[in-house]
Amino acid sequence: MIAPRRFLPSISALLAFEAVARLGSATAAAQELSLTQSAISRQLKTLEEQLGVALIARQGRQLTLTDAGQSYVGQVREILNRLAQASVNVRTNPTGGSLNLAILPAFGMHWLAPRLRDFARAHPEVTVNLSTRLKPFAIQDSAFDAAIHFGHEDWPGVQYLPLMPETVVPVCAPDLLEAPLADSREMLSHPLLHLETRPKGWQRWLATLGVETEPPAGMVFDQFSTMAQAAIHGLGVALLPTFFAEPYLRGGQLSLASAQTTESIGSYYLVWPEGPDESAAMSSFRKWLAGQAETVEG
Repeated sequence: MIAPRRFLPSISALLAFEAVARLGSATAAAQELSLTQSAISRQLKTLEEQLGVALIARQGRQLTLTDAGQSYVGQVREILNRLAQASVNVRTNPTGGSLNLAILPAFGMHWLAPRLRDFARAHPEVTVNLSTRLKPFAIQDSAFDAAIHFGHEDWPGVQYLPLMPETVVPVCAPDLLEAPLADSREMLSHPLLHLETRPKGWQRWLATLGVETEPPAGMVFDQFSTMAQAAIHGLGVALLPTFFAEPYLRGGQLSLASAQTTESIGSYYLVWPEGPDESAAMSSFRKWLAGQAETVEG
């Protein structure tokens, strides 16, 4: 049920308020919205009267936000942006639905993106919009319908679809090592490249091979793509997922630094908010992705 009308300000009033909050004056807001200054003032007055709260403090011609206004404007911007996105979606895909998906860069580029053509053929009525996010976030309060998560089932308030474990392999520039290392302990004598979101990646990889030693510190990267480029240029050994490393290995840009591959510290999941309501677009995508995951396991 939609909230009572008295709690639903007009779009015009919200646009005027957001513009004044951002620009600091009714004159500038009026110019941006192609309105008169008096029209902006009336919209602000109507909004404040409707809410029963002062949102704007007036100091001469300068308009500043009250504490209530500061709290309110962030939520107003989010709502206006989501409404605009919904309008774009329905315009570009009037007969179907859209799915806003947050992805991890490497997994999205090298595993998911090559498969999306199959989904597009099977479900031309659904538009999938992709945006990069590196860490978990409050998905219930975001514009995303679902996200790709790496790690364990530790993201609160979501449902999980397991996709695949991440298997990693050490790689380096072809001229850094004459041959893959036979003894995993030898890895400790070479510069190791680290990923910000996998701070214990090397330690866990070594531990699975019986080497209980703290690996040396080294360069730290926020994405696999930049770490791979550093490895290509001879800066050290990178621990990369096999699905990410394979194109570089086939192309000769990288070589195996060890013949050992082991499962990493977690798996990939599709996650989406808990609740009984699921859009047709989300249902189609989830079922298709479950089939893709079964193919990988097989």
